[in-house]
Amino acid sequence: MAEESKSSGIIKSALTRAQLLIVIGTFLLSISAGFVGGWLGASSQQRQSGTIDTSQARQLVLNESQAISNIAKEVGQSVVSVNVISETTATDFFGFGRSITQASAGTGFIISEDGIVLTNRHVIPEGAGQVSVTLSDGTELEDVEVIGRTNSSDPLDIAFLKIKDAKGKQLKPAQLGESAQVEVGSRVIAIGNALGQFQNTVTTGVLSGYGRSVEAYEEGGAETLQNLFQTDAAINQGNSGGPLVDIHGQVIAINTAVVAGGAENIGFAIPIDDAKGLIASVLETGKLQRPYLGVRYVQVTDDYAYEYNLSVKRGAYIVPAQPGQPSILQDSPAAKAGLKEKDIITKVAGETIDEKRSLVSLIGRHKVGEEVTLTVVRDGREQEVKVKLEAAPEN
Repeated sequence: MAEESKSSGIIKSALTRAQLLIVIGTFLLSISAGFVGGWLGASSQQRQSGTIDTSQARQLVLNESQAISNIAKEVGQSVVSVNVISETTATDFFGFGRSITQASAGTGFIISEDGIVLTNRHVIPEGAGQVSVTLSDGTELEDVEVIGRTNSSDPLDIAFLKIKDAKGKQLKPAQLGESAQVEVGSRVIAIGNALGQFQNTVTTGVLSGYGRSVEAYEEGGAETLQNLFQTDAAINQGNSGGPLVDIHGQVIAINTAVVAGGAENIGFAIPIDDAKGLIASVLETGKLQRPYLGVRYVQVTDDYAYEYNLSVKRGAYIVPAQPGQPSILQDSPAAKAGLKEKDIITKVAGETIDEKRSLVSLIGRHKVGEEVTLTVVRDGREQEVKVKLEAAPEN
């Protein structure tokens, strides 16, 4: 009986251990299944989430592409190709001068319903003989007058044309924006007559920088262009004078130059705000009158302020006179207003001179005959000087 009882106890103990192992195994299996199920569910959700993100990204690209296409169609109606035939004199092998005819092309855009066109000065060479424009629909208009162009030493590379006979075509002016509101990284679109052959070519990019100064070669000499926008939107020869527009289809700059010598995706454009004073003058009077101050200055930077121990770090410093180079031109608006060498002009009509805005660009936003207030630092003290702007002399 004792052996039977002992044997029975062993069997019960074995059964108990087996049951316990089954319970433990079942518990572990359920936990594993939970982990596996959770992992599969998470993986499925990630795949589904990835599909949604890809779809959203694709839709964003499509929306942007459609927006750019719409802008190109809308603004493109205001863009014209500018065709120029000019006479120049060339010297042959024997030293005799002979007249030759040259053809060139650029871009412009309509700024008024009565046919005023804005373009670059270098698109219209000095003494251009014949100028015509081609509308976006291919219509060539030959009765075109050159209203005027800034002089070759002016850092603002601007010229105006007038379409005198539109052949019954309704001219659509471009909508002008505010270049001061554009930020680095903003999407921009350039439209122009690329290489003088491909009308209304559209390229896109971003605003890469502002306040740039570059050396441009024009009419046999080098000129400094100031306060330019930099963009990576492709700007090629022939694009000059065309509009650089924002995502709202408003012109925020005038395509002007591209870096030569192997650089890629570096183009420059004149902020439209810098030309608004001239635009208003031309639209009101039909004449190009460039307001000027009449000083020689340098743009103040941190380094320049430190080197010359200046009391401010931003502004236009009127440099001391040198032989043949006066600091203030005789009988100029600056001379009449009492400006002096070593004055630092910090504001024009309340607008601060800084990396975005040079003295020339701020003066250019006003009209001939307008009185503006300059904020000037003289001998460390700030004061205000009123000056009446006059038309810049031809030379």
